[in-house]
Amino acid sequence: MKIKHQLTIFNAITRLLVILVLWMMLPILVEKVVYKHINKSLLEKKQKFIEHLDKKEINDFIVRNDSMETYASFSTLHNEFLQLSRLPINSEIDKTVFINEPRIIEEEKGDYRILQYQFLYEKMPYQLEIGNSLSEVEELTFTIRFFVLIVLVIILLVTFLIDTFYIEYLLKPFYKIIDTKIRRVNEPDTFDHTPINSHSADFQELDMVLNQMMNRISELFKKEKQFIANVSHELLTPIALLKNKFENLLQNDSLNDSAIDKIANSLKILDMLKKVINNLLLISRIENHQYESNETINLGELITDLYQDLKDRMDEKRLTFTMNLQYDFHFIGNKTLIHILLYNLIVNAIKYNKKNGNITIIDGFLDSNYFLSVSDTGIGMNENQKDQIFNRFSRIDANEEGNGLGLAIADSIALFHHIKIEVTSRINEGTTFCLCFANNEKHN
Repeated sequence: MKIKHQLTIFNAITRLLVILVLWMMLPILVEKVVYKHINKSLLEKKQKFIEHLDKKEINDFIVRNDSMETYASFSTLHNEFLQLSRLPINSEIDKTVFINEPRIIEEEKGDYRILQYQFLYEKMPYQLEIGNSLSEVEELTFTIRFFVLIVLVIILLVTFLIDTFYIEYLLKPFYKIIDTKIRRVNEPDTFDHTPINSHSADFQELDMVLNQMMNRISELFKKEKQFIANVSHELLTPIALLKNKFENLLQNDSLNDSAIDKIANSLKILDMLKKVINNLLLISRIENHQYESNETINLGELITDLYQDLKDRMDEKRLTFTMNLQYDFHFIGNKTLIHILLYNLIVNAIKYNKKNGNITIIDGFLDSNYFLSVSDTGIGMNENQKDQIFNRFSRIDANEEGNGLGLAIADSIALFHHIKIEVTSRINEGTTFCLCFANNEKHN
């Protein structure tokens, strides 16, 4: 998962948690504020009632001397009531409490916030109850919760969209660095040193460090290539001199058979060494872009020529060669190098094939890209071997002849022509090399 998606999800989750906490805490906070307001209102009403209380008023409220006598007053909307009643002589006085209780007012039941106050008037204890209906509080709480929920959901959606666009904008230089400076770079020379336009100091530093690193790599890469080219050139000269001397020695009639065999073996080793050096030079020149790439190449013609050249080697193993190309595909490149690339793949298919096996070459289009595949029915490879076949001096079978540079050369040529090589293989069933060309080439 990309970092921008992780940041967006993280922000959305944290906001959702905050909203849930607010949603859970909201009723408690609302009730606390409302109760505080109601309690203050009830206390003010109690104070006014007590200040204006006199004997005549008590007599008006409570006519009889029965301790159970009670006077009650209700508002027309039943949202308030006042109740005064006598208490037993020994009752506790000067006590004010707030309670929530259901009460039935004129046959209508409801929940009330009630102030209970016990006081003494002319040595007679009384209890005053002033109640305020909680139905409005419940309605108010529901309305506030609903309103706040809508607001929070809108805030969540708006902040989610803002975060998404801002994170996308913030990380845009990062993905540009990955796309233009890392993913598309196949070798140090093609690295784009143009500074990335970013307001973030972190990405500017990342870009600067990446440029510095690629400069060092590019310098080392050039030195390595130059070293290989120089060493190869320096080695070819003494090899040629030695070979010439050995060939002159073979002309000496005084040599016995043992000496002739030793000289012949030495010549064979020198030929192999010369071939290795030439292959390394070829790779070095390809990677240094020392070849032109402006020829129109017809793959069908190249493969037909290769088949004629390699027919004897196929016949030795009794291999069946099948070329089934549906498209007359042309592309611009270096004909000699592509010839070497196809030659190495077909020679590989011959070398590691079984007797009476098959070599099949087909073409087609996959995702608008032309492909050409070379398949054999050979010994196949395991995953470890498949991962190493393009490494230099790597061979599937150590007993086979060769220097392990054929597929390394093929890989360099493919890279030079922007051709992708995909390999599929199964042990004892065979191997397929698929060359995937860019989709800007011509075909009929």
